[in-house]
Amino acid sequence: MAGTRPRTSARTAVVWEVLRDALTELGTDRPVNIVDAGGGSGGFAVPLAELGHHVVVVDPSPDSLAALERRAAEAGAEARIRAIQGDAAGLLDVVAAGSVDLVLCHSVLEVVDDPAEALTAVARVLRPAGLASILVANRVAAVVARAAAGRLGEARRLLDDPAGTSGDGDPLARRFDLDELSAAVVGVGLEPRLAHGVRVFADVVAPALVDGDPDAERELLALEHAAARRPDYLSVATQLHLLAANPG
Repeated sequence: MAGTRPRTSARTAVVWEVLRDALTELGTDRPVNIVDAGGGSGGFAVPLAELGHHVVVVDPSPDSLAALERRAAEAGAEARIRAIQGDAAGLLDVVAAGSVDLVLCHSVLEVVDDPAEALTAVARVLRPAGLASILVANRVAAVVARAAAGRLGEARRLLDDPAGTSGDGDPLARRFDLDELSAAVVGVGLEPRLAHGVRVFADVVAPALVDGDPDAERELLALEHAAARRPDYLSVATQLHLLAANPG
């Protein structure tokens, strides 16, 4: 496919690496049909459209979708992006079952009313051998981050009440560990392929130590890539990324 390589940061580099490999697997001789559930203002959708792929962004926020349309127009990619107000559970109202090559479900399962319902919709719109990119907040890292910030009471409440029902003021209603996420994916008929830790170090290293220093930025990127697939670092990553397939 034509297009430039998306610019990445240490916060997104691992996800983009997986997506590039997924797009290669799905086929490089044609545009790939992509649905971005909860895609907001197009941080992933617009670069994917710039690569020549067709992207439907489904998001409940009209403001985010308006920002997406402006961003797509500025990139000259508006013809390959469709913005629709809605939620992940309603994907089948937007696209036909079994018609999508790749679904992005990034930072969605934490906030939807029913994660199983959202994942079921993701699974049903995928064609056989289609892929789902699922990104969620990591429970263990959330507890550690609160403790490190001195928010000890919140850390303890989250440790004891991982579903977030105690109301610690955090907008994320849920966090996951890898076993829970994998089980949820299997439960809707998808097959887990690869698991990665995202932002293992990117949220730990002070921005002042790397901003404006190309060598430091490259070293941080290399460190993120090196740690991403190591099981011993998954538990401290801010987010967990799972690539799953529809076995058809």
